[in-house]
Amino acid sequence: MIEDIKKACQVMREGGVILYPTDTIWGIGCDATNEEAVRRVYEIKQRSDSKAMLVLVDSTAKVDFYVEDVPEIAWDLIDVTDKPLTIIYSGARNLAPNLLAEDGSVGIRVTDEEFSKRLCQQFRKAIVSTSANISGQPSPGNFSEISEEVKSAVDYIVGYRREEMGRPKPSSIIKLEKGGVIKIIRE
Repeated sequence: MIEDIKKACQVMREGGVILYPTDTIWGIGCDATNEEAVRRVYEIKQRSDSKAMLVLVDSTAKVDFYVEDVPEIAWDLIDVTDKPLTIIYSGARNLAPNLLAEDGSVGIRVTDEEFSKRLCQQFRKAIVSTSANISGQPSPGNFSEISEEVKSAVDYIVGYRREEMGRPKPSSIIKLEKGGVIKIIRE
């Protein structure tokens, strides 16, 4: 696992794109601050960049760095959740502009899964996490379901957890709007 993390970080620092296991499904990832790397992820997924992608971080402290004004309720939601939770925040900052939604928001998930958490810690920046599929096709439940097209398009494929056959669920998604309004996007 340590070698995988080192190699994945090196590839992302050089602007590359990786395929890696997250706290939910396998993801296509890159440096969330690198506009060119983010553009490549949209190309791999064959989707327009008006559809924002989420990012993973390893701690709640990092959320503050990427969001101008984190609503108080966010901390409570992160504390009480017992499964992966992506929160869409307004006022994103310090990220590649083409990663954000048209309204300037971004989805951030604090990962607790061992590999993706350590990857984020080592990389020391937010990492893009989007399902490892071509846009419009079903999300792969595990590594064996990822298409050859996606595998051949990335610069590095993590070896860790490839043999797992479980079908993890995608995260819940909540959008926090002005005035503390909570909008559930996906349960």
